[in-house]
Amino acid sequence: MLKEKLHQLGVLGCVMCISGSVIIVIHAPQESPITSVQEIWAMATQQAFLLYLGSVIVLVVLLILYFAPRCGHTNVLVFTGICSLMGSLSVMSVKALGTALKLTFEGKNQLVYLETWFFMFIVATCVIIQMNYLNKALDTFNTAVVSPIYYVMFTSLTIIASVIMFKDWDGQNTGSIISELCGFIAVLCGTILLNSAKDSDRGSSFRGEHAPLSPTLSTGLFSGNRETLKHDEENELSPDDICLRKQEPY
Repeated sequence: MLKEKLHQLGVLGCVMCISGSVIIVIHAPQESPITSVQEIWAMATQQAFLLYLGSVIVLVVLLILYFAPRCGHTNVLVFTGICSLMGSLSVMSVKALGTALKLTFEGKNQLVYLETWFFMFIVATCVIIQMNYLNKALDTFNTAVVSPIYYVMFTSLTIIASVIMFKDWDGQNTGSIISELCGFIAVLCGTILLNSAKDSDRGSSFRGEHAPLSPTLSTGLFSGNRETLKHDEENELSPDDICLRKQEPY
């Protein structure tokens, strides 16, 4: 529809992304049924996830207050790190909020619980911080560099947070976990290849726009520059030198 050309590197990236996604879906763990938002709150307040939450907050504050002013515009990992860390918390909060809304629509009102509104506040806060620093990263660095790094860090931290909070891998065997990791690595590699292909296409199209000048145009520009240099040289001379040069025969 967009009439974009997909070269061999892009095709390989698409195949790897699709294959990795299929592997992840096939070996994905079964979600345990949740009947109340208070169950999610109990998962969010367990000791392991509170330790992860405290680590994320400390790292984000450190990145914002110390590293961002000093090397935020030279190191792409600073802004993308802030986005990825906050993004992992926003995904957990969105899952909790979505479950609460789903139960509410099914007739089990969850809006009466304070935990639902707290998760809504966390979602709004995390999304605002995340989008702010993502825009800074895209304004400072090349999109082909930011996109794969952000995707890898964001997805990795989200999986870690989900494993800690929801304990997705507790009922799985080693083979399923290894298959999921292999599928995840395939998706990451495919994403990097797609962005590399896009960057190379952009570079080739940019070089194509600057075609060499024709001989006639080059001669005209050279003559114009020569006349300009001659005019500047005359401006630098004194009036007496100019009169003497005009009296000399060519």
